[in-house]
Amino acid sequence: MSNLLHLEMAQEREQNLISDTSDGAEYLSVPPPPPLPPPFLSPPSEPSRNKLYQILAQDRLPVTGDRKEVKMLVQSRPNSFKKDLQWLLINKYVPSLIQDGPQCGLVALWMAGHLLNMCEVQGLKEIVDCAKARGYTAQGEMFSGANMVKLAEEVFQCHADLLNNGLMGTNKARIMQHLFAGYPVLVPYDEDFNHEPCLRKGHKAHWAVISGALLGLKYKPSKDFYEEDSAIPGLFYQRVNVPGAHYPEDTVVEIYLVAKQGKSLKYQLWPYDQVHNSNMQLTEFSPKRECDGTVYVIPDSGVESGLCGVVILLQPLSQDQNQS
Repeated sequence: MSNLLHLEMAQEREQNLISDTSDGAEYLSVPPPPPLPPPFLSPPSEPSRNKLYQILAQDRLPVTGDRKEVKMLVQSRPNSFKKDLQWLLINKYVPSLIQDGPQCGLVALWMAGHLLNMCEVQGLKEIVDCAKARGYTAQGEMFSGANMVKLAEEVFQCHADLLNNGLMGTNKARIMQHLFAGYPVLVPYDEDFNHEPCLRKGHKAHWAVISGALLGLKYKPSKDFYEEDSAIPGLFYQRVNVPGAHYPEDTVVEIYLVAKQGKSLKYQLWPYDQVHNSNMQLTEFSPKRECDGTVYVIPDSGVESGLCGVVILLQPLSQDQNQS
C-alpha cells in the first residue's frame, strides 16, 4: 500500500512538470523562482550643513563689470521702470562672496573694501579675526554700526562716516553724492526670503553694501557727462574718465539702490524708500537667536542703538591723510 502511494505521488509530480502546447509537443514547465530578497538599504547620509543660499551659489560665477549685470536686471524687468522717465545708472563693481554663518556685515565690508584701498584689501579671515580680537563679534555677527566704523578704518585704512536717522532727510543727498563719487555704502536692514528689505523689527537683521544707484529722471541727462545705451533707449551711464558729473537732485523722480549681500552672488535693485523703511525699524534682537544657545555680541543698550537708522559711508583716505 505504501509503495502504491509513493508511485501515485511521483506520477503527479511528473504531470505537473509537463504541459501540452498546440503543436502536440510536450515541454517541461518550470515553476517560478522564489521572490528576490529586498534590496540592501544603505544608512541615510549625513544631512548637508550648507544653507540653501550656499548650495545655490555652488559652481556659479558672478557677472562682473560696473554695468553689465544691472543692465540685465533692467532688461528682465521692463514693466518695473516707467517709460516716461530717463534712467541713469551709476555703479562701481564690487566682487561677490557667500557668507558662512552670521558673517553678513563682515562680508559686506570685505566687498566694499575693493573700492577703498586696493593695497590694503584683506581676506575675510583677517577681517573676522580682527573683529573677534577687538570684541566686536563672537560668531561673525555685527550688531553695532559704531564698531563697524572702527573695524573698517582699521582693516582698510580708510575713512568712515556713521550717519544716523536713516537714508532720508539731509542724509539722502550725502548718500547719493557719495555713490556718484564711486564710494561704497554699508546699510543694515531686515532681510526677506528673497534677500530684499522687509519689516521684521530687526529679527532678520542683515547687512548689504550699496555700490550704485539707478535714477529715474524727468529729463535726459547732459551729453557732456552721460552716454545713452546703444541697446536700451532711455538708459544712460556716466562717461568714462569725464569728471564733473554730480547728483542731479532737482530732476530725480525715482531711485533704486544697487545692492549686494552675502547670500547671493547677484546684484539686486531695491527701491530707495524700501531700504530706508527697513533700516529705520531695526529695534529688536531675534527671539529665535536669543534662545538658540549661541553667544552674540550685542550693544549694552540693544539692537536699536546699534543698528536702527545706521548708514555707513566709506571712502579712501586722501593723500594728506595717508601721509599723516
